[in-house]
Amino acid sequence: MSRDNDRAKIIGRRALLLGGGKLALLSALAGRMYYLQVLEADKYATLADENRINLRLLPPPRGRILDRNGVPMAVNQQNYRVLIVSEQTDDLDDTLDSLSNIIPVTEHDRARIAREIKRRRSFVPVTVRENLSWEDVARIEINTPDLPGVMIDVGQSRSYPLEGLGAHLLGYVSAVSEADLQASSDPLLELPGFRIGKNGVERVYDLALRGKGGTSQVEVNAVGRTIRELKRDEGEPGIDLNLTIDLDLQQFAAQRLGAESAAAVVIDIHTGDILVMASTPSFDPNAFNRGLSSDEWRELSSNPRSPLTNKAIAGQYPPGSTFKLMTALAALESGTITADQRVLCPGQMSLGNITFHCWKKGGHGALDLQGGIKNSCDVYFWEIARRTGFERIAEMAKRFGLGAPLNLDLPGERGGNIPNRAWKRATMGQPWHPGDTLNNAIGQGQVLATPLQLAVMCARVANGGYAVQPHLARDLVEGSHDMPRPAPDWPDLGISRQSLAQIRRGMFAVVNEPGGTAYGSRIKDDGMAMSGKSGSAQVRRITMRERDSGVKKNEDLPWKERDHALFIAYAPESEPRYACCVTVEHGGGGSSVAAPMCRDILTEVQKRFQPRGVQGEPSPPTAARPAPKKDSHWHQPADDEGGHFHQDPILDDPEDGDPG
Repeated sequence: MSRDNDRAKIIGRRALLLGGGKLALLSALAGRMYYLQVLEADKYATLADENRINLRLLPPPRGRILDRNGVPMAVNQQNYRVLIVSEQTDDLDDTLDSLSNIIPVTEHDRARIAREIKRRRSFVPVTVRENLSWEDVARIEINTPDLPGVMIDVGQSRSYPLEGLGAHLLGYVSAVSEADLQASSDPLLELPGFRIGKNGVERVYDLALRGKGGTSQVEVNAVGRTIRELKRDEGEPGIDLNLTIDLDLQQFAAQRLGAESAAAVVIDIHTGDILVMASTPSFDPNAFNRGLSSDEWRELSSNPRSPLTNKAIAGQYPPGSTFKLMTALAALESGTITADQRVLCPGQMSLGNITFHCWKKGGHGALDLQGGIKNSCDVYFWEIARRTGFERIAEMAKRFGLGAPLNLDLPGERGGNIPNRAWKRATMGQPWHPGDTLNNAIGQGQVLATPLQLAVMCARVANGGYAVQPHLARDLVEGSHDMPRPAPDWPDLGISRQSLAQIRRGMFAVVNEPGGTAYGSRIKDDGMAMSGKSGSAQVRRITMRERDSGVKKNEDLPWKERDHALFIAYAPESEPRYACCVTVEHGGGGSSVAAPMCRDILTEVQKRFQPRGVQGEPSPPTAARPAPKKDSHWHQPADDEGGHFHQDPILDDPEDGDPG
């Protein structure tokens, strides 16, 4: 009996312990449930919503690029894309085979699609092709029953409706690279198919044009499949960018340059607005957006006329006789000469045992400054350069915008080169020789400049010696486009107005007086006369043997051996407002090739912006004429690649039979 009682007590204690344990477990479970469902209710409700709701980034519309009059140059257009969802097709290869009968699907496309499908969930669409035509979309839609898993999607794509016109200014957009991702924390760059600016103003103003991304809240199930959209914020579209370019003038200039490898720049000498910046030949930036084929890239990159190079800012050329203006101005400002002092030109000049030949056999006779500029006499400028020294000439050239980048709002600008003693010692390990002074003083030797720099040099001469800076971006301005834009107070270069007037007198004589090197290219319309200076820059050395046997004309030489043709001018002479530079690679004579182009472009500019009440024929500028009033408001040379040219110093014949 006692044994039974002991057993009962043991069982009772065990039952009590087991019950107590169960009660403790139930209490802990109840406490945990209370903690989770009451105390932590808000936290887990938020987590549940985060699992249920996905926040997706939406790409904003890219800002448009417009000319100064609001004409679109870069816009967005609907981009029809064909997508495929792998889980909705039983045989991916068979579906792609059927699709390839409607639109091209290359082996490269197939490999890319296979890679993306492996990286993504089976219900996530993968892009097959972009930029489909409406006819392609229609054919795919008609055949949808035979294309399981295939669908059409509509997005936005960058479009350049003018194709090659202004392509070097606009640049282009392209897919985001790994380097771009590493350099930026912007989540937009991780979106599939997102494009960013890669060149031109598309690149410089990319962040402003890009805008800010929007968001879309969508409800998804446990495996991430979208059920419905709950909320949508479109974000902020990119801003529209107005350029200073006048599209009609840009088109006229490009057509006037034609098939030449050339550049033309027109700048407002008071505001710095660039009205024209044309570089030919050009390219279609749409090709970069859709993706260049290997054949297209090979054709563009191997073209000897360098269609991908913006020659206006990246083409570096010997300025030839256009540089003589800087030589003359340095001589005047240093007091080395006066405007009426005469220099005798017998047709050649000796320096030691080296003979330098003027472009005109037999010489020009005795010339003063105006005659030297008018006739582009080499001997005249050699003599005044010898007296002045090239260090002073180099300093003057730099003040007028040569020898360093002008910090234009475009990538790829080159700085040209203005040599001096220190530069030659550092880069060539040689001392400066007197022959270097003579060569460089007439824009040969190691002097290099871009067409933009020469246009700015001309603008600073024409506006009275103010350091106008060029730019392409322009805010919207109320009022008629034919009124001058208010100009900032550009720094005064500190050049004598008397000296500038003498230089302008010479430029006037070049174009408007009989015997001037560009007299045949003068503008005859009332009130539109231009003043200018021509230049012909050799790209090869002419030996004495060639001279004795008769030098071939440019048109008889291979294209790569012909002179570069240059011309700078401003107009109207009576009240200067526009400066222009035209450069034609291997074009021949500046007065015969570049000057007529510059004349036609400046005539068109003045007709488009012609003020009411045209004045009569201008008189030549005089020393007494006041400088144009400003509005109160407001290294080493490159090689022959890509439109950059440099040649060894030419010691025996800096110019060959062309007056510049």
